[in-house]
Order: sequence, then structure tokens, then C-alpha cells
Amino acid sequence: MSSERLLRKRYREGPFAVIAQIGNADRLLCLNPLAEQRGLRRGMGLADARSFCPDLQTDEHNPRADLAFQNGLVRWAKRYCPWVGKDGSDGLLLDVTGSAHLSGGEAAMLQDMRMRLVRSNLTVRIGLADTVGAAWALARFGEGLAQVGQTREAINALPVACLRLAPKEDITLQRLGIKAVGQLADLPRATIGQRFGASVLMRLDQALGQQAESISPEKNQQSYAIRLTLPEPIGLAKDVMAGVERLLLPLCEKLARDTSGARVLCLICRRIDGADQSVELRLARALRDPHRILPLFAKGVDGIDAGFGIDQLRLVATQVESLPVEQISQSHTQHDNGGLHDLMTRLGNRIGLENIQRFLPADSHIPERSYIVSPAAWSEPNGSWGMTNPRPIRLFPPEYVAAQGHRPPSRFKWRAMSFTVGRITGPERIAPEWWLEDENWRHGVRDYWKVETREGHRLWMFHTPQNPSWFVQGVFA
Repeated sequence: MSSERLLRKRYREGPFAVIAQIGNADRLLCLNPLAEQRGLRRGMGLADARSFCPDLQTDEHNPRADLAFQNGLVRWAKRYCPWVGKDGSDGLLLDVTGSAHLSGGEAAMLQDMRMRLVRSNLTVRIGLADTVGAAWALARFGEGLAQVGQTREAINALPVACLRLAPKEDITLQRLGIKAVGQLADLPRATIGQRFGASVLMRLDQALGQQAESISPEKNQQSYAIRLTLPEPIGLAKDVMAGVERLLLPLCEKLARDTSGARVLCLICRRIDGADQSVELRLARALRDPHRILPLFAKGVDGIDAGFGIDQLRLVATQVESLPVEQISQSHTQHDNGGLHDLMTRLGNRIGLENIQRFLPADSHIPERSYIVSPAAWSEPNGSWGMTNPRPIRLFPPEYVAAQGHRPPSRFKWRAMSFTVGRITGPERIAPEWWLEDENWRHGVRDYWKVETREGHRLWMFHTPQNPSWFVQGVFA
């Protein structure tokens, strides 16, 4: 499913595979038919695959995108029945009991499923039977429809692997000459349980309907969407904002009941000519306060082309996050950075929220590794730098200074400027982190000094004893 999801977005000629890092090697996770025709198989190492197929095209595995795609298929499958569950990462289980007649019968329903999925450029294998195990076997190894009461006849000739056995159990049965389901079913029940284990007997009973097996349907995802149909078309920005205000109130009440907040909101304006105008609002933090969200829509609404008028507004929270209940009391005042987050929202919708970043402390005594850069909208300013010695406000890659000796020189040149040393503080010796591969710190320790010059500069300089040299790496405020 991963390969077809990617090929639906951007078609590629020739063999294609999705790769994932398993252990310490990149391996093939999902292939298209052309790659399988070249002799490639799932689980094969990428280096081996390229030796068989030099023109193999690859893409990285994205589990979150695959899950979202499978969730979309779950929603689509509910057109046939209300009970839909997932089968691994590439399959669906449907309980169509009592609902097949709505599609014209079981055969017509399977044909309609196949037609729609093939039209969407998806490879599909469908099996339908009285039991989950038999339907799984037909979909994976046979494909077809088992008539009512003829489950065993439908799967008799299929290999024993269709019973969802563990690989070790499958190999053991095949070594003993038991390769088909019919051969296994003809053995005495006591023999199957004693020789091959209870799991083999359980899987056989599930497939033949002698042991019940249910489908665990996926929970319906909560929808946060409000629609307003207008009796007369509108075109002014203030009228659209008034409509947005009416939509925000019930939407935020619904979010509050579910202790959630919206992170991304989409306003869809339908014009009377059938065209849509949309405004997406990405928030710097999850919100459910309509009075704070409403002004943030103003800039986007001003850019809407109303045409001959807008007759419908639809507001959808496309991304929702859990937001705990806030404690409100007269004796306790909460410190809220609402103004900062609203400013980040306004800037982020122009330049992208991911481009507004903040520095966060990291657990390392190496100056270059003592911080990380993280998007401000998805991080909180937690933690502190636990350094006993002060660090400069500005850090940059080390810049060479022509000087000698193990103490800072009385005069030196840096950036084509001459400096005279007024006061020095140090040294502070910093050793490399041997467990990290860092070319800049591979040559030994550094002795750092805080150097105040008579010209008014306060520099952070270091000396490398193992290879005597002087460098400037930072400037204090």
C-alpha cells in the first residue's frame, strides 16, 4: 500500500520500492509489480536490490502518511457496512452481515468495491466468506466468494499459510507433507493439538467457523465542522467575519466539551457560481476561545474574492489537539502568553510557523551542542542552561587568530582589526565527547578564556594545547 500511495501522488516509470531502515540496513518494504518482476522481494537489502535492478527508484517509508491513508480507506469502506476494522497495515475487515442486499447482493458488492478501488489506481484482492479466517485466506491466497455453508470447500486447496499461522508452524507442517488446508482438516483433532500446538488448531477452527472470531471496528473519528447557509449572498469582508463569528461559537463549544483545541482551521466560502474560496488559519497553539481566534481570520478574509456573492460558509477544524481544562479562580492568576502566541500565528501564516524558531537547552557541555533549534509553535521554553561559567550570547564557528603561547596574547588581530587585551578570565578546559563523531572536536581539549579588550570587545577565545593555535568562537553582550 505504501508504494501505491506514493505512486498515486507522483507516478514514476519503471521499478519502484519503498524502503525503511530495519536494524542497521535499508530494506525494501513495499514494491510495485515491475520491481517484483525483476526478482525483488520484500525484506531484501537495498544494496542487493540495486545489484539486481540498477534502475530501481526508491522513496523513504512514512508510517504516519500510510496510517492516514488507511484511515481514509476505513471511512470509504463504511459506505458498504458500519463495521469496518483494520487488518495489519495494508488490509481491511468488513462485517457485511445484513447489509450486502443494499448493494444488490454479495457478488454485486464485491464487483463495485473492485471497480472503485481499481479506478483509484489501487491493487485489490477481495475475499468473502462466512468467517473472518476464511475471508482472509481467500483475499490473500485465493480471492473469491465462498457460498454460504461451503467455507471448507472454498479453502480446501489453499496452502496452510492461509490460516494465519506463524512462519515456524507453516514450515513444520510443510516438512511433514501437510501443504493444504484440506490435508490438515482431515487429521484427528487430538493429533493436531498435540503435535503442532493449540494455535494451529485455533486458527483452523476459526477459519472453518468452529470457533467464533469478531471484528474490532475502528472508532469513528470526531468531526469538527460547522456550516452556515445564507438566505442572501454576501460579499463584504465584515459580513463574512460576522458569519465566521457565528460559526466559531458552536465549534468552540464542541471543542470544549471534548477538552480539545483547534490547531488548524479552514474556512470555506462557497460562491453562487459554484467556486470555493478557502482561508486556512494555522495557530501557534491549540485554542478553543472564539474571541481570540476571530481576529486572526481578518487578514485571510480580506483577501477573499467574493465574485457575485457568497451563499454558504463552512468552518472546519482540520487538526485538533487535546487541551486540558483550565482552572479559573479569583485567588489564582494564570500566566498566559496569549499575545505572544497570537503574534506567532499572524507571522506564521505569512512566512510559515516552522520558520519561527526558538533555542532550547541541550544536555551537552560542548558549546556547539549545548542548544537545539526548534519551531516555537511546537515547543515550550522549558529547561535552563546549567553552566557554572557564563557563555557568550553570540556563537559562531571558530575563527583563527595569529598568536602564540598558552595564555591570551597582549595584542592580536581578528577580522582585520587590532586589539589590545585589558583583562582575561580563565581558563575553562572543555574535553570532547568521545562517544560522538565530531570532526571539529576530534583533536583534543580546548582551553577557553574570556578576553576583554581595551577597544570594548568581550571575546570568547580558546587555545588548543595539542596543536597550539588560538581561535575566537563567541562574543559576549
